[in-house]
Amino acid sequence: MRNIITINDVHQQFADYFDNPDLKPFLYLLSKKLSEGHICLDLNHLQAEQEQLPEYYSFRDNSLSLLANQLLVGSAEVLNKPFILHRQKLYMQRYYMYETTLLQYIRNILSEEAFLRKDRAAALLQHSQLVQQLFPPDNSGTATDDPVDWQLAAAITGILNNFTIITGGPGTGKTTTVAKILALLYTIDPSQKVALAAPTGKAAARMAESLRNAAIPRDPHIAAKFQDLTPSTIHRLLKPVKGSPYFRHNQDNPLNYDVIIVDECSMIDLALFTKLLAAIRPSTRIILLGDKDQLASVEAGSLFGDLCQAQPELNVFSPPLAALINQFASPQGQINNISSHSQHPLFEHVVELRRSRRFTGNTGIGKFSKALIRNNAAVIREMMEPGADEQVVIDTDYSEKLFEEFITGYTSFIQEKDTLTALRKMNELRVLVAIRDGSQGLANINRRIEKYLSDKKYIHLTSAFYENRPLMLTRNYYEHGLFNGDTGIIRPDENGVLMAWFEDSDGQLISVFPGYLTLAETAFAMTIHKSQGSEFGKVLVVLPATEVPLLTRELVYTAVSRARNKVYVQGSTDTLLLAAQKFVDRGSGINTRIATETGNI
Repeated sequence: MRNIITINDVHQQFADYFDNPDLKPFLYLLSKKLSEGHICLDLNHLQAEQEQLPEYYSFRDNSLSLLANQLLVGSAEVLNKPFILHRQKLYMQRYYMYETTLLQYIRNILSEEAFLRKDRAAALLQHSQLVQQLFPPDNSGTATDDPVDWQLAAAITGILNNFTIITGGPGTGKTTTVAKILALLYTIDPSQKVALAAPTGKAAARMAESLRNAAIPRDPHIAAKFQDLTPSTIHRLLKPVKGSPYFRHNQDNPLNYDVIIVDECSMIDLALFTKLLAAIRPSTRIILLGDKDQLASVEAGSLFGDLCQAQPELNVFSPPLAALINQFASPQGQINNISSHSQHPLFEHVVELRRSRRFTGNTGIGKFSKALIRNNAAVIREMMEPGADEQVVIDTDYSEKLFEEFITGYTSFIQEKDTLTALRKMNELRVLVAIRDGSQGLANINRRIEKYLSDKKYIHLTSAFYENRPLMLTRNYYEHGLFNGDTGIIRPDENGVLMAWFEDSDGQLISVFPGYLTLAETAFAMTIHKSQGSEFGKVLVVLPATEVPLLTRELVYTAVSRARNKVYVQGSTDTLLLAAQKFVDRGSGINTRIATETGNI
């Protein structure tokens, strides 16, 4: 009987499928890169990648020149091949086409808006009084704050352009800026049709709620427009074709909106981003919101970060646009960063909000977040000292006492009789973890919390859906108006029947029989990925005690910046410092191609 050798390495299986010794090392690395979220394999970095190859794969001395002549490898001119070689990058043909069409859609939008900016600037000037009401001089900053009102700059940019990216960290006012943009657009043209979307239903609903509640000057007619805004996931906005990867709205059947606003864009992968832009008419305004320093999408691509970082410097304006913005700015808030010669396609289309209304950069969570993103080891070490900061506590010893004191805070919602109040109390604190398995993983941390609260008689683990179990949905339940990422609690109704209770976007309770929610998990602790877009009063971040590949500065930054008031971090000194050194650098051709390629890319 013949011996059968089983190969567990899927990348090796992929490479071996193509019986070509010259291609195999490239295809192994390309498959591995795609699994790690890269769009392509950058051939300029092959030397550093070779250590990832199985020992029996090797490159020939002239392998790079051989690659271009392979029958299975095409180019920008020859697209009917499974792999494409372009600008020293090797792509799967599908991802090359996504990247190419995405860039072409952006260029089409940019080309269309050039004819509209003059009339839009004139309309703004006609409503200058409203602009000044929406953006009064801000004297709340400190001497170290950037004095420019970047919200004003972003708003005017968003009104002039068809394609605008607004990026900024927590508390910088991305949603407030969009509320002011909409107030102006509705005033200029009350018939504007506006769509709100996000990668998850939870994020979309939260954006709509924030826009409705934004504290900005607006008359009753405009306020009514805000109340009518209906949030949607991107998938639901585009209308999926059942059983296929396609959508009903596409290039041939575009969305019928004048303005489309998309939040949490760092979570959107290349394929979905491309399909979204395909369904947008070039004459439609699209405004993309997100934090460029946050985690990238789970699937291939880091599109939002790539587009934000495509230019050498952000917040630079041409003399005419700077002059227009400065008409509405205070004397100390004038824009002075001016360029008259930039030819970059995204010039004046990406604005970074730099002043956080929630944190300062000099103390606490703001200081620690900035140190993580900048890999400032000296500040990170300084903040590890006991009592170094009131907002940030770093526990390098994984203290059981600290852990138990934090999770005792969950008794506040457990003991609260009113279910709606209990839901809000539950969302005031959360344990965040980086991994799902292991002693510092999601499953084990949730078990530890349940055991502690059970031992103290706060909860009773009588069944899977026990009373006061917090749960988080892991899929959308459109039929119940609930979305992936929504959190609720199990409590009895007036008849004593255990139900899952959630708060809807209007602040009302929704109850659903737990048996209908087949995909939900206990949510005393949640993964950092799942926490994106959420915020809590207090957060405990539990990092793995040993180094893991996914532990990066973006991951820890995202976790830390979920806290409004206080964050506790359990992690060793080495773990934190190594995480700050590592950053997400996904291979793609976006930055180079958008700056250098013109016409039909």
